[in-house]
Amino acid sequence: MTDINLLVLRHAVEWAHAGIPVWLFTVARTWGSSPRPPGSIMAMNAQGAVAGSVSGGCIEDDLAARVQEMDAAPQPPAVLRYGVLADDARRFGIPCGGTVELVMERVGPQSLLPELLNACIQRRCVARTLDLASGQATLQAGPPDRAPSLAATTFTSHFGPTARLIVIGAGDTSRYLCQIALTLGFDIIVCDPRDAHPHDWTQAGMTFTREMPDDVILRLRPDRRTAVIALTHDPKLDDLALIDALQSDAFYVGAIGSRKNSFQRRSRLREYFDLDEAALNKLHGPAGIFIGSKTPAEIALSIMAEVVAAKNGAAQDTWERVAQGKERLALERPSTPLDALRRP
Repeated sequence: MTDINLLVLRHAVEWAHAGIPVWLFTVARTWGSSPRPPGSIMAMNAQGAVAGSVSGGCIEDDLAARVQEMDAAPQPPAVLRYGVLADDARRFGIPCGGTVELVMERVGPQSLLPELLNACIQRRCVARTLDLASGQATLQAGPPDRAPSLAATTFTSHFGPTARLIVIGAGDTSRYLCQIALTLGFDIIVCDPRDAHPHDWTQAGMTFTREMPDDVILRLRPDRRTAVIALTHDPKLDDLALIDALQSDAFYVGAIGSRKNSFQRRSRLREYFDLDEAALNKLHGPAGIFIGSKTPAEIALSIMAEVVAAKNGAAQDTWERVAQGKERLALERPSTPLDALRRP
């Protein structure tokens, strides 16, 4: 599955290339409760086709009516606000009286959407600044996942590459993990050089390789939109991936295993591979949040929950602190089926 913003950009570019008038809507700011966060985008063409969402369905009908009233001539961008008054909130179904502010722009050559899409595909993070008087956009390098900024004369929004997941190991847990990650829009690379493991991993959005894990990490150079998870239970493979991943810009690096094995892994990486504490502190191990997992599918769910939390900047009280000796509470927790499943 493609990242939703990239999917919207693809549709907008394709419609514009086909000569169909297209409008792009971006959530600029929200107050109170709102279904879609700032930075969410939606494309709508003159034929009524829609890609993406800016309110979960609350105001899309009104936006469609606005588009139908537009002519084909270029227009400057407009700032729209919904839900300022209680009557508006009830009319459009915006929950809890929330307010949504949108930027509406007619797509044209000045929008630079093909260039923006190409930058995202090349895994570059881009800040797009829109001149509200002329509709002219400019692109420059920018940080990923930053909230948009609406000023009196300009609107700046941020775009980045699809979130990517590098999975070391092609076992049962990996398969469930990849299935969940696909539904969340991740690009996936599965690496397992062992001949004994199946190689029927051909699926849209997923790449399988038999390269050595360290070669994969060095080739792909994990960026701030990449997560790396080691799931082989084989230190010779997992450690190779972790050594380089922990020194990369990956937003998440995790490894499966019991608490005891996770402690031993940290000691091994520190002693034999000379990783410093700053690098080791990035390691999530055992990977995943505690949900009482009993099956490989549930373990995969717990890991992906932690990955998504890290991607979204949500702090989690994870078990790696136990391995670092900074927390004692989890050590007192009775052994669960999850611990048995995580042991090699």
